[in-house]
Amino acid sequence: MAQVLSKGANASLPITEVRVEIISSTPLDIAALLVTASGKVRSDADFVFFNQPTGPGVRLLPPAALEFALAQVPADIDKVVITGSLDGSGPPAFATVERLQVVVRDPGGAELARFDPVGLTVETALILVELYRRQGAWKVRAVGQGYASGLAGIATDFGITVDEPGAVDEAPTQLYVPPAQPSSPAAPVPHSQSWGGSPQSSAAPAQQSRSWGPPQAWGPPQAWGPPRPGQQQSPPPVTGAPAVNLDKGRVSLHKGQSVSLVKTGAAPLTRVRMALGWDPAHRGRQIDLDASCILFDGRGKDVDKVWFMSKKGARGAVRHSGDNLTGSGEGDDETIFVDLAALPASIEALVFTVNSFQGQHFTEVRNAFCRLVDDFTGAELVRFDLSESKPHTGLVMCKVARQQGGPHWTMTAIGEFHDGKTVRAMVGPSKQYL
Repeated sequence: MAQVLSKGANASLPITEVRVEIISSTPLDIAALLVTASGKVRSDADFVFFNQPTGPGVRLLPPAALEFALAQVPADIDKVVITGSLDGSGPPAFATVERLQVVVRDPGGAELARFDPVGLTVETALILVELYRRQGAWKVRAVGQGYASGLAGIATDFGITVDEPGAVDEAPTQLYVPPAQPSSPAAPVPHSQSWGGSPQSSAAPAQQSRSWGPPQAWGPPQAWGPPRPGQQQSPPPVTGAPAVNLDKGRVSLHKGQSVSLVKTGAAPLTRVRMALGWDPAHRGRQIDLDASCILFDGRGKDVDKVWFMSKKGARGAVRHSGDNLTGSGEGDDETIFVDLAALPASIEALVFTVNSFQGQHFTEVRNAFCRLVDDFTGAELVRFDLSESKPHTGLVMCKVARQQGGPHWTMTAIGEFHDGKTVRAMVGPSKQYL
């Protein structure tokens, strides 16, 4: 019979192959961190999440489960921390999340332990449970510790350096994990076997894939389905007044062209969405690209970033739809919603970038595009189809900049390649186009 745990309680695990399932009324991003006795990860390979779904002895099973072969977890790992964070498509905090439950099962599906976190308020991410070693055996502890800073806040606490809103990136760097002190190498372990297991518990609500769509308050959902120094390139000539506006309807841009987001006699645009898409160049391949938005002030300082691990910026005026892991399927792959009217007056430009977190080059991608859509009407306003690809890991796609002295904005097609696997690494290249 399963042991029901209260916060802080623990239970022994009689076996080393277990599945941890998270049941929730709203979709969550599930992650695991393999932590040493120092309380830190050894490297970014110890961070298992939707962009890196496997680690030593750990495998992420979307939408909301993890499988563990604990005998294969390296000897210098003291515990595995399991987290859940809101993905931005539902409630703003855990206070309104219902039926949150963590269930530990054996490979046959039998329950070993259960934990129901309660008393949550402003948290946007939680340490749910942790699996830890004691005297040669493994145990599970109910934690339920909350963070108001999302998955990035948890990752930072365990030794992963991620971007902080408002940070200045004078010299772009990688998503970086400080190296651990030298230790005795763990013995090589074989690849984890595919375990048995059973379907999700009948108590679990139906859950969707990662393509969950935008927050409810931001218009209709999409049908498409959160970041290193690189080679510098000469920016295209993107300055000067745009030659066209929206009077004649949708505008198709070429590289280096601009359009004023104004229609004569119409009110200024307020809510738009920037949709980005791409396809694998070869059938059957999966291409994991990440769309991001970097917000700059009038001095060229990056004051915020919106990406797959930080899905809201500018106090919610910019939101990310969620991560697409493959690029497969028709239409938009990732969408960034912008409430232009709610942006702080200090924000002068938004630069939209795409990067390859896993290091795949853009030569493996075809049909890359971005399109600006009126979020009220669903009408496509501007489209830019990228006609080239280069062997780089980052792309500055376009920018939306405030027109001086008024509420109107201009969109410029950029389409320049750089080397950057994270949004942090794309800050420096993006500054060239302000």
